[in-house]
Amino acid sequence: MKKPNVIVFFTDQQRHDTTGVHGNPMGLTPNFDRLARGGTHLFHSFTSQPLCGPARSSMQTGQFATQTGVFRNGIPLADDAETIAKVFARNGYSTGYIGKWHLGSEDPVRKHQRGGYQSWLGANLAEFVSDSYDAVLFDDNDNKKKLPGYRVDALTDAAIRYCDQHQEDPFFLFVSFLEPHHQNHVDDYPPPDGYREAMTATQWTPPDLATLKGTSSWHLGGYYGMVKRLDEAFGRLIDALKSLDMLDNTIVMFTSDHACHFKTRNSEYKRSCHESAVRVPTMITGPGFMAGGQVKALFSTIDVAPTLIDAAGLEVPDSMTGQSIMPVVRDARHLWRQDVFFQISETETGRALRTHRWKYGVTSEYDKDLASSDVYRESYLYDLDNDPYEMVNLVGMDAFREVADGLKGRLLAWIDEIEGATPTVLDAAPRYSRQYRLKATDLLGFKDQERDVDAVKN
Repeated sequence: MKKPNVIVFFTDQQRHDTTGVHGNPMGLTPNFDRLARGGTHLFHSFTSQPLCGPARSSMQTGQFATQTGVFRNGIPLADDAETIAKVFARNGYSTGYIGKWHLGSEDPVRKHQRGGYQSWLGANLAEFVSDSYDAVLFDDNDNKKKLPGYRVDALTDAAIRYCDQHQEDPFFLFVSFLEPHHQNHVDDYPPPDGYREAMTATQWTPPDLATLKGTSSWHLGGYYGMVKRLDEAFGRLIDALKSLDMLDNTIVMFTSDHACHFKTRNSEYKRSCHESAVRVPTMITGPGFMAGGQVKALFSTIDVAPTLIDAAGLEVPDSMTGQSIMPVVRDARHLWRQDVFFQISETETGRALRTHRWKYGVTSEYDKDLASSDVYRESYLYDLDNDPYEMVNLVGMDAFREVADGLKGRLLAWIDEIEGATPTVLDAAPRYSRQYRLKATDLLGFKDQERDVDAVKN
């Protein structure tokens, strides 16, 4: 039996709620939505760190950023790192990379810093060497190449050409878009001409942005325009695979490195462990994933490489911390983790844990030279069942002390396992105000505080 081809369609800074299957009413992503429903939709999908370089290092290696050493931007991935490209290449696959890399030390990216990819058409920092209508990348031999068209279309055309040229060989192709990331030099989200106006006319604003604003008032239209064009490009790639008679033997994953909170949680667009920065859209279609349905297991960036390697029938390296989601896709009763762990080591030093219901986060004083801290303090606690957009911070409230303590223990277990450390986590300052206690009661819909505590133990 012929080995399946594998493609990763990888966007940058895309919120999960830009998609229809996550409730966006604007119809921006008909191709993503259709394929997610027909294939496997990883409903609860998260980055392991909401920052470009660290998240990409996790995706390529199946490890957390503190394990790869790429705990902030500007640190290259180690040349000897075990990567998904190296695994596929060892097993007879042609491997190709197109687009933004962000794991090298310069542009053009030297061959030893390309993560083992054999074919290369990329840039380390695409946001600085290209623009929306100036798609510039570097080829295998470090030659500058300008591709025609809007940047999303230019990269998609290159991906289609790669597929066409590898019809006889099994291949692993990683297509990494800059969109819907902002274009740094103008601090804007430039969509194709005309798209911003169309999006603004029908714009839906997520509740967190409607309340906290940030830059969303003037950026969301362009951002949505980028998302729409990405989905159109995704549909074009799928159509090309169908026309080449390759669709039934090609696994395609759509995912993103992190999301975007539009400066509502800090002075940046990400670098926060809130849902608006860590939750991303992820779906997989192709052999092994058709009719997988909506999978609600907690999926992390560290699981991408193990999942795709396993789906191709290859052995997952022991170095990978993440797990393949394939057993859960085959049988929803399969045991899986009950929480996911987040790290952030740029702009702030923080750690967070998310269960199906709760988000618990701690932060420390920031030191750009350190990946972690010896002492953290509780910063936030959110009840996601009742507050999915994290608008009411319950941290320090006496009614939720027992919940916080339980989550603190689980977070410390993750830190010990992944970082080999046992930091101190200081409790948040207590808030005993009856006004706050009543707000918490109203939020949860309970009549008294004792019922609150009983209900939140799980």
